[in-house]
Amino acid sequence: MHRLAAALVALVCWAGIAIQFSATYGHEHQVAATLWTLARFFTIISNLAVAIAMTAVALGRRVSPFMLVGLTLAVLLVGIVYRTLLAGLHPLSGPALVANTLLHDISPLAMTTYWLLFVPRGSLKWSAPWRWSLFPVVYFFYVLGRGQIDHRYPYPFIDVGKLGWLQVGLNAAGIALGFILAGFLLVWIDRWRPLGPTRGRR
Repeated sequence: MHRLAAALVALVCWAGIAIQFSATYGHEHQVAATLWTLARFFTIISNLAVAIAMTAVALGRRVSPFMLVGLTLAVLLVGIVYRTLLAGLHPLSGPALVANTLLHDISPLAMTTYWLLFVPRGSLKWSAPWRWSLFPVVYFFYVLGRGQIDHRYPYPFIDVGKLGWLQVGLNAAGIALGFILAGFLLVWIDRWRPLGPTRGRR
């Protein structure tokens, strides 16, 4: 059952990425340019990581609870930041709207549901949120580095050209704090949730 559920989560992510690739290709008209554009977004990177991990689980490979809960936190960040800061900024329709819904709404809900029902509980340490935070921190410096090259930023709250370094740093610090606090909340939930297999069992 858990492998079927993992396959469904992976399907949501792969479908969202594929549809978004098609929509972006319609503007870029080149594969390389489309990949370069998509690789700018935390949404795409996070959903791609979830898709790969959940495909592995669906195929019978073992992926650690630490990794699965960390990915859950990452896509939850994607959904929360989109809904609180980005929703409505760019009107969407057609395939772009479908991809947006899959990657920002359905994927976080699906991954969270999988974690609560199927990921072994009780194995996470309180240090886990600090280690999970390396993912968005590395992304932050990566996307700022890209911005210095092509002067394009994926999200308005990290647009150095418009906001300046100080405001971007404050915005990033606020999101990072929320990410770490949410990580601690997930560790606490993981220790107390009644569903899901016990440690070492599925």
